[in-house]
Amino acid sequence: MQAKKLLVLIALLSLGFSSCSKDNSGSGGGGTTNPPVTPPVNPPAFTPLITLPPGWKPATSYMTTFPQGIQLFQFDSIYNNQRIKAFCLVYDSRNTTFEFKPVLSNTAKAPTSFYTEEQGTTYACINGGYFGGNQSYSLVKYNNTVFSANIKTLTRSFNGANTSYFPTRAAFGITSTGAPSVAWIYHIGSSNDLIYSYPSPSPNALGLPPQPVPDANFPVGGSVWNTTSAIGGSPVLIKNNEVRVSDAEELIDINNGTSRPRSAIGYLSNGMVLLLAVEGDNAPDYPGINLANLAALLKTLGCTEAINLDGGGSTSMVVSGTRTVRPSNGTERAVPSVVLIKRK
Repeated sequence: MQAKKLLVLIALLSLGFSSCSKDNSGSGGGGTTNPPVTPPVNPPAFTPLITLPPGWKPATSYMTTFPQGIQLFQFDSIYNNQRIKAFCLVYDSRNTTFEFKPVLSNTAKAPTSFYTEEQGTTYACINGGYFGGNQSYSLVKYNNTVFSANIKTLTRSFNGANTSYFPTRAAFGITSTGAPSVAWIYHIGSSNDLIYSYPSPSPNALGLPPQPVPDANFPVGGSVWNTTSAIGGSPVLIKNNEVRVSDAEELIDINNGTSRPRSAIGYLSNGMVLLLAVEGDNAPDYPGINLANLAALLKTLGCTEAINLDGGGSTSMVVSGTRTVRPSNGTERAVPSVVLIKRK
């Protein structure tokens, strides 16, 4: 009896193993095909090029075609007790695929027009320095050619008479290797091609006699400013990692303490270049920012050196063909100069 039970158990086990080994490949075994399971592919994590302070976030909708090494961030929050809307473009100046290109036009036009008319792949455009009509009062230099100089002579009242002053004004430049630089500069000679930079601005001040015309020996410590491309503005905002708003010495005290639209350019110690545009004159939501707070905002982004560009109605930043900040009067102001960041 025990032998019969053992034979029955072996038969049942054999039947079970036979069932388990049935072909389920669908090639004649009568089973169904189970497709291989593909694990989900996670998109690569976004790593900011700079350390973002609270309130800043990637402006992803503008960056869909950006290559590595260039990014855009936006801020829409409270800063120093007022609401600020700002956009900050960051790119790696050491990356040789990017080009820093200041442009001067014979006829003033909207920054969007500069962007759309530029040949090649352009990532961003920001307004340049100061001007009157179609004449630029700020440096525009590209590929070792000076198209416009920082203004060399200003007329100010002294003892009741119009008097000439000779300011050393701010400029931002890039060398042939992509190294950024900020300086107080002056154009030596009539051709304007020889540019000297100084560790401190010429100490001009309203109400005091004008300082001498800057040269190789004055202000002290001057040297040839070897940049390939550059844009001028005023005043310097940050120098040597310290907030240094030199509007008094640069004789550019114009609405600097009021909240206005602002444009600026600077860089970090690792060579990352920042272009910043702050919306303004759009009360009550976005009144803008004053120069002291603009410098402080750039400092929170890591800037070690920076300058102010033309602001007010001139402030405009175009990224991927789209305006970022709203123009203060609803329409972009025509300007004679801009800075383009594009693919070389």
